[in-house]
Amino acid sequence: MTTTHKIIFAFDSFKGCLSSAEVGKAAAEGAEQEKVEVLNVSDGGDGMLSAFCQAYRAEQVSCNSHDALMRPIRAAYGLVGDMAIIETAQACGLSLLESNERDAVGGTSYGVGELLIHAFERGARCFIIGLGGTATTDGGFGMLKALYVHAGPAAFFDTYLPRWRNECSWTLASDVRNPLYGPQGAAAVFAPQKGATPAEVVRLDARLQRLAQHAARRMGHDCSMLPGAGAAGGLGYAFLQFFGAQMQSGAELLLDALDFDNRLRDAAMVFTGEGSADSQTLMGKLPWHVLQRALKAHVPCCLLAGKVSNREELLNAGFREALCIHPAGLPVEERLRAEVTKKNLSVTTAQLLTRFFGEENKE
Repeated sequence: MTTTHKIIFAFDSFKGCLSSAEVGKAAAEGAEQEKVEVLNVSDGGDGMLSAFCQAYRAEQVSCNSHDALMRPIRAAYGLVGDMAIIETAQACGLSLLESNERDAVGGTSYGVGELLIHAFERGARCFIIGLGGTATTDGGFGMLKALYVHAGPAAFFDTYLPRWRNECSWTLASDVRNPLYGPQGAAAVFAPQKGATPAEVVRLDARLQRLAQHAARRMGHDCSMLPGAGAAGGLGYAFLQFFGAQMQSGAELLLDALDFDNRLRDAAMVFTGEGSADSQTLMGKLPWHVLQRALKAHVPCCLLAGKVSNREELLNAGFREALCIHPAGLPVEERLRAEVTKKNLSVTTAQLLTRFFGEENKE
């Protein structure tokens, strides 16, 4: 007699290939005989807006904004009641630029400020800010400049900033723990992938340090070394320093909103993963958070990825299985094709389910 199992799919996006929802849907096609739940998840980076709006049942609102190069764009944020969900990459995201357009030194977060202003004027007072995927390393200076232009120089420090700090609550959804500057800071760790040369990394790091020193003298406190200050090119610092924001794991925040622990109670297995999984996955990335909750609920958790390194470490951490979905030797350009990835996700899922549940399903 065939037994039906509840299988949960909670994948991060496969960057440059598939969104979280697309990955989950493709993997779930390999579980056609089972009861499946596909969750749209994000740790605060790419795909955050879609995932959080779905979890909180928020509507998406669009407004005029600017990208990292100050080109006019339409950008979206989520709004439900007095809560706004802001994905910073919607305004200054790396994905909005061509590879030859990246400007690590000149890129600005100005557009993020425009999103905040629009949401504030629509009545938002509770903000969830997704930090990640930005093309900027300006320490949030561009965002603050947008607020400064809107408020005017006379009111900015005396009434405008205090109002935003006192009337609003700010939760930063991010799993990045880096400080603003220094060897592990925003410039040294993240700016190279945004197009910065080694010389520009040094220049950016010094600029971030000067920004923090100036703000500390002006405000009497310094948040530049707090965990997460270096997230999103230093936007984390700006929210911590000027708005009194609280940093929270983006993955944990979303899993709570999805009532993930209750979903696990009658689940037979969880599938999670990301584009490339290795030992860094165990350092607070989304699949690690999914694994911790699955282990606590005594539900087997399998990891699937487009590339897998350090497999033994992943298995020792508690994953029931950790597999690369692609056949050995498949060219990189093929691995990045959406249709190839979808097919291999489905096939690998089906193979694993047959391995784990095949015996009990034999008549």
